Amino acid sequence: MSFFDQEWFAGISRPSRYLGNEINQIKKEREQIEVSIALAFPDIYEVGMSHLGLKILYHLLNNQEWIAAERVFCPWTDLEQELRQRRIPLKSIESGQALSDFDIIGFSLQHELCYSNVLTMLDLSCIPFLARDRNESHPLVIAGGPACYNPEPMADFFDAMVIGDGEETALQICQCIRKFKSHGKIIKEEILRAFAAIQGIYVPKFFKTHYDATGRVERIEPLLNHHQEIKKAVITDLDTYSFPTAPIVPFTELIHDRLVIEIARGCTRGCRFCQAGMIYRPVRERHPDSILKIASEALRLTGFDEVSLLSLSSGDYNCIGPLIKTLMDQNSKERIAISLPSLRIDSLDPGWFEQIKRVRKTGFTLAPEAGNDRLRRVINKNLTQPEIIQTAQEVYKAGWKLIKLYFMVGLPTEEDRDLFDIAALVKEITALTRSQIKKPSLHISISTFVPKSHTPFMWEPQLSIEESERRIRLVQEKLMKTKVQVKWNDQAMSWLEGIFSRGDRRLSRVLVLAWRKGARFDAWREFFYHTIWKDALHDAGVDPDFYLKRIRSKDECLPWDHIQTGVHKNYFKEEYAKAISETATVDCRLECHHCGVCDHQIIKPKYVEKTLRVVEKIDTDSEFDAFQPKKYRLVFSKRGDLRYLSHLELGRLFGRVFKRAGLRMIFSQGYHPLPKISFYSALPVGIESLQETIDIQIHDHLHLSEDRLKETINRQMPAGIAVQAVTDITRELKSLKLQETEYVIRHKELLWNPAHLERFLAAQEYSITKNGKNGAQIINARPLVKDIFLASPDSIRLCLKHSSASELKASEMIAGIFNLSETVRNELKIIKIKQVIG
Repeated sequence: MSFFDQEWFAGISRPSRYLGNEINQIKKEREQIEVSIALAFPDIYEVGMSHLGLKILYHLLNNQEWIAAERVFCPWTDLEQELRQRRIPLKSIESGQALSDFDIIGFSLQHELCYSNVLTMLDLSCIPFLARDRNESHPLVIAGGPACYNPEPMADFFDAMVIGDGEETALQICQCIRKFKSHGKIIKEEILRAFAAIQGIYVPKFFKTHYDATGRVERIEPLLNHHQEIKKAVITDLDTYSFPTAPIVPFTELIHDRLVIEIARGCTRGCRFCQAGMIYRPVRERHPDSILKIASEALRLTGFDEVSLLSLSSGDYNCIGPLIKTLMDQNSKERIAISLPSLRIDSLDPGWFEQIKRVRKTGFTLAPEAGNDRLRRVINKNLTQPEIIQTAQEVYKAGWKLIKLYFMVGLPTEEDRDLFDIAALVKEITALTRSQIKKPSLHISISTFVPKSHTPFMWEPQLSIEESERRIRLVQEKLMKTKVQVKWNDQAMSWLEGIFSRGDRRLSRVLVLAWRKGARFDAWREFFYHTIWKDALHDAGVDPDFYLKRIRSKDECLPWDHIQTGVHKNYFKEEYAKAISETATVDCRLECHHCGVCDHQIIKPKYVEKTLRVVEKIDTDSEFDAFQPKKYRLVFSKRGDLRYLSHLELGRLFGRVFKRAGLRMIFSQGYHPLPKISFYSALPVGIESLQETIDIQIHDHLHLSEDRLKETINRQMPAGIAVQAVTDITRELKSLKLQETEYVIRHKELLWNPAHLERFLAAQEYSITKNGKNGAQIINARPLVKDIFLASPDSIRLCLKHSSASELKASEMIAGIFNLSETVRNELKIIKIKQVIG
């Protein structure tokens, strides 16, 4: 029995994140599978499903018939508590299989603040934390992702860690397991030795760290002859590996809820604070023809209404201008928006603005990082004040109302005057734009600089919490009398990130202690508790200042020195010296700086041409609008697990279903055009319905009969939702409203007391308290009920009338009449069987 059918699950927050069975999910029969891997993301579904790397691996691995790659995410704290209380193990979304039954569990480590969630997921799976405590009866536990470039704080927990690009390495890992399983016996030591022979795989047990009397790393001793330095895995051509064109379409709204296409990997700019720019070298651009093909196919198979062109610096993609125009030409008629999530100010072209806003103005974020040219020269962010101001003006002139600016405090050589310059720059942008545009909005976000491994600033100290707060306060005070919205990160969270960013294996004990004290979701402000981590560090005898405040010698052995990104340590030293002297390093598209990554034979930059030829015929908007507008009324049912979808989630689902069905919706006008879909009622989460009604407006280019339209829509529906009837109401002029709703209500144990029902029916007035966001409201429930009676000893039939006055949900009405507790109310099984509109 699925726990979705158990009464307690109805009280879980955002239940749709756990349901599975989304469109494009891949579920395989176990009998055909030779290797199973759980792709584990140590955060909630909405965050994990926004991550492109997870989608790529899910697609690549499941393309192999003999591999089952399934997803699992960290449950929110309420579900974690229920799973523990009921002794239910953590299970995968696709098959509901316990994690302990997989061959491999592969964690994605995107940042340091997710580490406590790794332990939560292992513990819920009854899997020992430490690799040395696991044997052949347990899955192999591996990790990948950018946080693995300093693997040492997490090294004790993993059997192996992937350094670099994961596409090829993930397949090699599965092939290795397949080979050992085919021989009939799994010997963990032999598997790990085989892993150690694969480029890009780090096996922590084959290295030993030695510390000197001061606590510094003295040396890192390799214990295998062929496993001494770990060279990152690199795929030389993105077009070699198929990109997912049928990504999973979530029910839950994601953090980044759109189609994401990676147009390039790597960055040529050389910002000295940026770890990603160093570890993902060299730049490899995806061919624009591939991008257009991916976009066309993926939009057809998903129904997304936005395409995000992803790279570390999207504006630097050689063919970005023609690519944006072509994508808009091909998709604007379907109201598909384009967004560029990572743009450098000096790469922007005002012509792009005109293209992007053809559908809607997606967000615009600019990152000056520092308040003046001097400090930007230090970090090799070679922008000038005039460039920043001019770009902001052009964005506003193009019609955007809001710009977000990102800054950091605590950069090397920073002084108070640099902080004042942040405020001065913001004020100047505001003053100049206000003279030209009505009510421009400017938001700035300030974070504390956290030095990272494998960067020129990896030797630098990090600001203390107190000093970070002081510096942010300086900027705040200077902007106090402006209308600029200022946001900043929690300095204690940056403190923790900094400890683990450049930490070593001694931190594994700290992590376990903190987890046992309650550390969870440390990247979420509402769950981060600074005192937990301070106490854990104290109990472990670890001084956080050792990792944060000291200046490291350039000759010091660093915990990650055995991890080779390809960039030489001497290059980082040279870049550090340039930073102190405020000397620029030009874009490596213009000049090779011999950082060490490229051999210029196999590993080298890959750029596409700057032009793009498109021969596909493109419909114009006028052709699109020429089709006759039609209006239809749809009656549908919502059953099974999908009763847990919220009203907003249901609306988003229908919009995507109609796109996949090939319907051309009629859209509203304005800043954010929306398809014209009107629901007659908002069904509460957890209630099944046999009859829901919506009206839609479309351009009738398919000329489908009502029955064919119903079939076309139902082919794209997930299991649990089905359209029962379609009626053409184009000629219907009268606007209809919901009049009545009828329900059947049951409880698995409760027998209804007829006396409560008789008292309600006999009353002229019957007050029930409704608790909402604005407090308690007393409502006279009697006139809201058209009919109510006992249909059987364990079921009630309820018919509610609807008006413009305050209303009660069916569960609120029944709880009020029968004096039910909140717990019993949440356990009611309610089915909506009929609605009357008129």
